Order: sequence, then structure tokens, then C-alpha cells
Amino acid sequence: MSMDQTEPLEQAKAAAALLLALTRRVIAMDHDPAAGLPLAQLRVCGILYGGPRPMSALGRELGVSLSAMTQIADRLERARLVKRVAGGTDRRIRCLRLTPRGARIMRLREEARVHRVLAALEHLSPQVRSEVVVALETLLGACDATRGRDGQQSVRLAAKADC
Repeated sequence: MSMDQTEPLEQAKAAAALLLALTRRVIAMDHDPAAGLPLAQLRVCGILYGGPRPMSALGRELGVSLSAMTQIADRLERARLVKRVAGGTDRRIRCLRLTPRGARIMRLREEARVHRVLAALEHLSPQVRSEVVVALETLLGACDATRGRDGQQSVRLAAKADC
């Protein structure tokens, strides 16, 4: 590996470690009402916080089979976090939506994340805060460009309309 390639690799390693540490600090909650949920179930609830989705679209987004998605939905329904509903005019489409309890849990998680970030940002000058936000937006845009997520976003928005 040449010297020119070493620097970006080292920067990527440092950025990945920093993002992981930042994520742990922002998401860590002492009394998290969703702490007992497996990651797949928590991811489904996080997606549904944006609105109901067809189960097939959720499965594609999470990279799991419809059978696995059904099992996840079953567990979340038993926990009273989601409810299956018919999708639009096509009764064959089954959508998941958060129950009021599920929405409350996700809202509390979001509020806690925002407050943790706010507490950290308050230690920075207004200019540095703006620079942090711009840098994170730039990094997210670069991630989207490398993953071709624009197409996935269109699929998600179209799938959301079916519910």
C-alpha cells in the first residue's frame, strides 16, 4: 500500500472509531424502555417511527426474508409495540404501525438522544456547532453516494404511501 493510500485508510479507521464512540454515548440510556429489545426489533420500531410500512418493504430494507419479518412482527405484537393493519385498498398488503405504547417508547428514545447531543453541543462555540453539523451532513451525503441509497429512499417513500 502506497503512502497516498495509507492516509485515507488511517483517517477512515479514526473516523469509524470516533463514530462508534459517539453513537454509544448518544444512544446510551440509563433507563431505556427498549433496552430489552433485540436489535432487529428495535430497528423495525425505529423505521416505523417514521410511519407505517408494508411488511415486505420492511423485510427488504432490513435484508431479512418475509418469514423472518413475520417472526419479528409477531414478537413486537406480543410486546404491544406494533399492530398489523391492512394496507390501503389492497387487503393482501399487511402493514405494521407502532402502537401508542411503541410510539411513546421511540419518542422517549429520540428525545433522550437529542438532549444528549444538545448537552455536548453546548460545550462548543456556535461556529464549531455549525461546522459539526455541516461535516456530519457531508459525511452522510458521501455515504449515500457510495451506497446508492437515493433509489432505496424512493422505494421507502413509495412503500410508506401503500399503508
